Amino acid sequence: MTGTTRAPGAGAPLHLAVALDGAGWHPAAWREEGARPGELLDAAYWADLVTEAERGLLDFVTFEDALGLQSAVFHLPDDRTDQVRGSIDAVLLAAHLAPLTTHIGLVPTTNVTHTEPFHLAIGIATLDHASRGRAGWRPQISSRAADAAHFGRRTTPQLTEDDVTDSERISRPLRALFTEGAEVVEAARLLWDSWEDDAEIRDAATGRFIDRDKVHHIDFQGTDFSVKGPSITPRSPQGRPPVVSLAHATTPYEFAARASDVVAVTPHDGAGTAAILAQVAEAVERTGRDVRERPLRTFADLVVLLDDEPGAAARRKDRLDRVAGAPLASDAEIFTGTPAELADLLTDRHSTGLDGFRLRPAVLPHDLTAITRGLVPELQRRGVFRTEYTSTTLRGHLGLERPASRYAKAG
Repeated sequence: MTGTTRAPGAGAPLHLAVALDGAGWHPAAWREEGARPGELLDAAYWADLVTEAERGLLDFVTFEDALGLQSAVFHLPDDRTDQVRGSIDAVLLAAHLAPLTTHIGLVPTTNVTHTEPFHLAIGIATLDHASRGRAGWRPQISSRAADAAHFGRRTTPQLTEDDVTDSERISRPLRALFTEGAEVVEAARLLWDSWEDDAEIRDAATGRFIDRDKVHHIDFQGTDFSVKGPSITPRSPQGRPPVVSLAHATTPYEFAARASDVVAVTPHDGAGTAAILAQVAEAVERTGRDVRERPLRTFADLVVLLDDEPGAAARRKDRLDRVAGAPLASDAEIFTGTPAELADLLTDRHSTGLDGFRLRPAVLPHDLTAITRGLVPELQRRGVFRTEYTSTTLRGHLGLERPASRYAKAG
């Protein structure tokens, strides 16, 4: 069975994650009462957010990252001063948060176009060690040509105004970067496997720290790069930390089919959900992936504004839009309503074949707290979301088995 992802049936768990970004996903969020704009570069702010997400028993949190300042324009830098600009490194932030949390998965975003695969692999492996098996990785290509100027080693395609009007048109000029990105993920997985699980002996009496026969060169040859290996970091608790990708079109669906354990998609209604799941299944079929051996979890992204009072979230969005000077626009569906109304939507979409949802809180911490203290209890009352963590690893939360090193001898 190569052509389908796992379809949730009756009783299948509903997975929940949150995507954290600055003061929230609405550009005017930093100006909202209760926001903490002066603390966006303070690790304590992020610790508060992630411990709140863990209190809600969420599967994982993702952290945005980029090689350039945020921009209101997808493909170009801008000079705006009325929106949040500036961020901190996602992997380093996740490593800081690892000992402050115990169960929730930590999934930083990293750029794979301009960053060396070896450094990416050991960074995520180190995070997995630091978190005792809760690391994930969201690889991201460089869709903005201006990013290349920070490195001076290569150029990447400059998207045009016509390109950015449509997801398929965006991805076509970037197809080679997606291909390279999948190679980066494969090189990282080989590096994670390059130490067998029992390669470390640590026997002071005999003076043997490692078994050198169980530490392997990977000799990976990509289209434009090569990696000899082995990794400098021994195999981590999960073996291979789960890879999460965001996909909007055919090429990124194929990237997910080749390289991801979780793909986040962006349908805007029920019919769109079914159509996108069909496209993902087609990509899985084209790439020859066997989802019985390597399951692919499908999540849908939603930007959420939640309030207990009916109509309050919509009014809050209108107020934020006026402050921003324009209606909120997003690649993902925008939901305004009560936790119960969102629970209705999630359970309905879950029944169409989605494994879970990555929610983007529009305003932090308001909408994150509404998720953990409003939405989660509502889903628990309906019997569709966990009431306690039953695993200590991210792979465990997602129902993914720990893979053996491909270099280990069978038996």
